[in-house]
Amino acid sequence: MNDTLTQLSQHLMQTLSPDAGVRKSAEKYLESIEANEGFGPLLLQLVDCNQLHLTVRMSGAIVFKNVIKRNWPQNEDITNKISENDRNQIKSVIIDLMLKSPEQIQRQLSDAVSIIGREDFPDKWPNLLDDMITRMGGNEPNFNIINGVLQTAHSLFKRYRHEFRSDELWTEIKYVLSRFAEPFTKLFVWTVDLAKTHANNTQNLKVIFSSLVLCAKIFNSLNTQDLPEYFEDNMSVWMKHFLELLSTDYKSLHTDNDEEAGPLEQLKSQICDNIGMYASKYNEEFEPYLPGFVESVWNLLITTGAEPKYDILVSNAIHFLSSVADRSQYSNLFKANNVLDSISSKIIVPNMEFRVSDEELFEDNPEEYIRRDIEGSDVDTRRRAACDLVKSLSRYFEKEMTQVFSQYIQLMLQKYAENPLANWRNKDAVIYLVTSLSVKTGTSRLGATSTSDLVNITEFYVNVIRPDLERQNLNETPVLRADGLKYLMTFRNQLSLKEIIIPSLPLIIQHMTAPNVVVHTYAAHVLEKLLTMRDSTQQKLPSIKVEDLDAYIGPLLNGLFNILTFAGSNENEYAMKAIMRTFSLLQERCLPYFAQLLPKLTAKLAEVTKNPTKPHFNHYLFEALSLTIRIGCRKDRSLVSNFESILFPIFQEILIQDVQEFMPYVFQLLSLLLEMYDKSIAEPYMELFPHLLTPILWERPANIAPLVRLLQAFIEKGSEQIIDSSKLQPLLGVFQKLIASKTNDNQGFYILQSLIEFASAVSLEPYMKQVFIILFQRLTSSKTTKYIKCLLVFFSLFIYKYGVQTLADTIDSLQQRMFGMVLEKLFIPEVQKVSGSVEKKILAFGMTKILCELDSTIIGQYSQFWAPLLQSLVALFELPVDESVPDDEHFVEIEDTFEYQASYSQLVFAGHKERDPLEGLVSDSRIYLAQSLSKLSTKHPGKLNPLISTGLPPDAITYLQRYCMEANITIS
Repeated sequence: MNDTLTQLSQHLMQTLSPDAGVRKSAEKYLESIEANEGFGPLLLQLVDCNQLHLTVRMSGAIVFKNVIKRNWPQNEDITNKISENDRNQIKSVIIDLMLKSPEQIQRQLSDAVSIIGREDFPDKWPNLLDDMITRMGGNEPNFNIINGVLQTAHSLFKRYRHEFRSDELWTEIKYVLSRFAEPFTKLFVWTVDLAKTHANNTQNLKVIFSSLVLCAKIFNSLNTQDLPEYFEDNMSVWMKHFLELLSTDYKSLHTDNDEEAGPLEQLKSQICDNIGMYASKYNEEFEPYLPGFVESVWNLLITTGAEPKYDILVSNAIHFLSSVADRSQYSNLFKANNVLDSISSKIIVPNMEFRVSDEELFEDNPEEYIRRDIEGSDVDTRRRAACDLVKSLSRYFEKEMTQVFSQYIQLMLQKYAENPLANWRNKDAVIYLVTSLSVKTGTSRLGATSTSDLVNITEFYVNVIRPDLERQNLNETPVLRADGLKYLMTFRNQLSLKEIIIPSLPLIIQHMTAPNVVVHTYAAHVLEKLLTMRDSTQQKLPSIKVEDLDAYIGPLLNGLFNILTFAGSNENEYAMKAIMRTFSLLQERCLPYFAQLLPKLTAKLAEVTKNPTKPHFNHYLFEALSLTIRIGCRKDRSLVSNFESILFPIFQEILIQDVQEFMPYVFQLLSLLLEMYDKSIAEPYMELFPHLLTPILWERPANIAPLVRLLQAFIEKGSEQIIDSSKLQPLLGVFQKLIASKTNDNQGFYILQSLIEFASAVSLEPYMKQVFIILFQRLTSSKTTKYIKCLLVFFSLFIYKYGVQTLADTIDSLQQRMFGMVLEKLFIPEVQKVSGSVEKKILAFGMTKILCELDSTIIGQYSQFWAPLLQSLVALFELPVDESVPDDEHFVEIEDTFEYQASYSQLVFAGHKERDPLEGLVSDSRIYLAQSLSKLSTKHPGKLNPLISTGLPPDAITYLQRYCMEANITIS
């Protein structure tokens, strides 16, 4: 093993060190060399080195996969860190290496192959599929190789399940199907037959079934977008074997572990998923096979145990029945005597019960319980599947289902009443049943949006739900308390605001002090949802008014902050979101509590800065801090310095420690504080300013928008200080870097526009010609719609600040008669694409000045453009925005990066109002045009009318006449 590999292996070992300092240093070193030529192939060489410990090789495989994720996708705006030579070398060796590697490494390399394939397959990697197919066959198949190929195929094709349909995608799928479908089907059939011959060999059977699981997953991927002709022609082959495998049982594959699904459960689960897809998407073609699968799935459900390892299988099996029940043509399957009753008693009710494993999750892993229960990640749970089946059956059998369940509801409530503390599970099942029956449609954002007329939601709340919430002992029946709070949240738009919701506020606040994590989390969550409710008026004002909370402000704020003191809730995102929402509603009513609460927020920020792990919590924390700054400083501007003294030490720590996740937030809060300055910028900001221009900060896409906003704040409040400190040139360097980027050119324009608006003309004058050269070079090298829109607005803002003659002279100084080309190629044909009220206003102002104050356009060398320019300006006023984008530009609007870093998350409450530089100068752009034309006609009597009457179409003339009438002027 050579020295280079030895050194690399040592650094990989250090990335596994328990010492955070050693670990971080090694990670930074590896990141610093990942752009070196040969780094990717060297990692693969290390992964292939049997002399090294498997742990080091595994670490190398993970690093390789992450390097591929970050750097393989090619982006015009970012220097490609993997050379073409390295790319070809990696593709030439990775398949063989993956197939001969141990399973753990194989999975990492398989993921890397799928990332490379997403970019390069099939055009830049045409032999990939054929190489895989070759390795699937052979006279003596090797299942380690076969499973490697199938794992890679699964990784490569699974994106077909969720990508938007397009001609390009379907062309790729057809290419795959034409080569892969037939050998894949033969492999599947051969593997099914092989399982029978190895029925008594447990080890071989496990390997064979792992292959079958992958086959079933690949089948799903290849059939999701549309029903391929090959699979339609061979449906009988696949469905015959799927049906056979659903009823297959190998005792040797049963696992002793009650928690983890084995290969038998995984395969049956995936088959249920596949036939569920066919039942819902290809029902006509699938119909002949349906009765056999319904019977098989039915038998499977009533014979499968309650252990957690069967959960996904049961969930997918029930979802298959839901897919069938959701189609009217299959309703006859459920009309037979006692079918609905049998489904209810044998499938729905048993799978809605709160099991011991659910209770353990509720107590021991509340985060996961909450994620499943209210975030919608419970798609694989029995309960969610049972609820969905109720909804599907209720679509065609609502009355019958309500009658069937009313019997179970009465029995279970009766049993609960006999011994509430012992039989609370019965009531929990009742609440789920009633909710499933009641909600017809709904979203997590709005709760239930339409409900069944056969269930009295208010009566159920009053009689069944509220008594649990009113119990004084908060330790009693915590699950029912969580159910009750969730019921309030689900039906918040159906329950009376005055009679139910507002009187329930004290109960919600009381539950914030409950020691159970799920209960106090639900209390915070339901409060946050109630505060987002809007009334039906045109203004869409909050349903709950500040006055409704007046009596509870102290207990409410204390209750929310108290949640953050409980073990397991130190970083409770629901509590922090509720704090944010409460501050937003209460506004100045919070001020008396800030002295007590602000130290808690900043202490929490200092704490999470050390180890940011909860992105949602962190985001809402910064939103809450934004609100405290806005609310406090709006009342008293002198408080800005107080906030700075509290927050700056923490911000400094974030910047020094390079806490990348928090930097975009820090830049936004600094902008918010800086924008509140009336006079010169304080010294700490100016000390920070040079550091904001360092290249490494601008290499992280997440930083760019908030950094630009911060620089704009610096320019607005302290342009002279920037110039005096000789930082104008480096600032223009940032502008130049951004303008060169298709993704970030608009951000470059923001900096330039701020300089034009706020910096002195004298200080900018030495650089202005070079700025225009840079702008036109970019226009020549890469002309995009977005860039042209920004450029037109910039030209118009330049006119506002320096005058139209200066713009024309500056452009013509670069090349003779170049301003005429700008009018002909940019202003006249492209103005229709500009959107945004302020942008259109600025553009209209600039065009009006070109028309009415530039002699060369009315009587000089550019006069041929006068009438077309006026026609374009009228079109800007009267026609809709032209939103068409050339085909080759669609990629520009979406930045698709695979880098693992904090993405830019804009803080709503730290946002700044869009400035209108023309405020007070132009109130109505149409009137301003008419008034300017009137002045021009006075200067050139008899000149305009002939130009207008011969140069403009009739509809444009009509619009222009209307502007003149409204302005009460005439044009001669």
